[in-house]
Amino acid sequence: MNGWIFPGQPLQYEPLLPDDDDFRIINLKCRERCGYDLENKQPLSAGSLSQHTCLQIYGVAMSLYRARRLLFKGEKPELIAEHSLGIYAALNAAGCITEGDALELAARLGACMRVMSATKEYALGCPIGLSVGAVESAARNNRVFVANYNTSSHFLLAGESEGIESALAECREAGAFNASSFSCEAPLHTPLMAVIASQLEAVVSDYNFAEPVVPVIEHISQTRLKASDIPTFLLDELLKPVWWERSYLTLLSRGVKNLVEVGSGNALKKFNRWIDSENSQR
Repeated sequence: MNGWIFPGQPLQYEPLLPDDDDFRIINLKCRERCGYDLENKQPLSAGSLSQHTCLQIYGVAMSLYRARRLLFKGEKPELIAEHSLGIYAALNAAGCITEGDALELAARLGACMRVMSATKEYALGCPIGLSVGAVESAARNNRVFVANYNTSSHFLLAGESEGIESALAECREAGAFNASSFSCEAPLHTPLMAVIASQLEAVVSDYNFAEPVVPVIEHISQTRLKASDIPTFLLDELLKPVWWERSYLTLLSRGVKNLVEVGSGNALKKFNRWIDSENSQR
């Protein structure tokens, strides 16, 4: 069985972009629906989109582009899974929304998230090499949250910057072999997003979703999404953590043999290899 997995926001832009008709079509949709020039990696109007939102749009756009190229080659998914903001391109691949709507959703939700950084400084923290209990304890002790459970020893924390730094210091003391931080506009996948929940919900309510023609496994409870589930999930997934290890193991349990990462970079492939290695040592 073939599975397509859609990654979330990339950490950086790829140095070289494609030069073909599919890329130009996606770039045109970015310009028309988001006010973002994919080719030049910048908004059409100065200051209209934040750097974080631009990177989010770019991530969705590259997933849409790579899905187009796979379909052109005759490859089709039999099961779809997604990580974080990969949900928008995943819904397009499943036939639930158009490419333009997927891009526009990312841009509009990104604009909502931008507001959070006006009053507080937020950051992400990535501790590697600790047990889940140790990481969750460090998060609780410093009033931040585990946003991504990527493997049994690779996590992403989100919260206010000061709390992230102190949580990472605690993780280092507990034996983490790596613990790095990054600035962000909003603490995605945490309860802190509740302060803008009404704005996020208002954006999602503007879109209609068709029934998936390919099953989509969502990253919270690893169940199949129905059209009626999608609006609630799009809000919930911004307030609740991503459970990637569970999603990957669910794909394997359902008979997926060939996994294709449809997006920029290979973060999910790395997580999958890590999970395979950890499970082989148990």
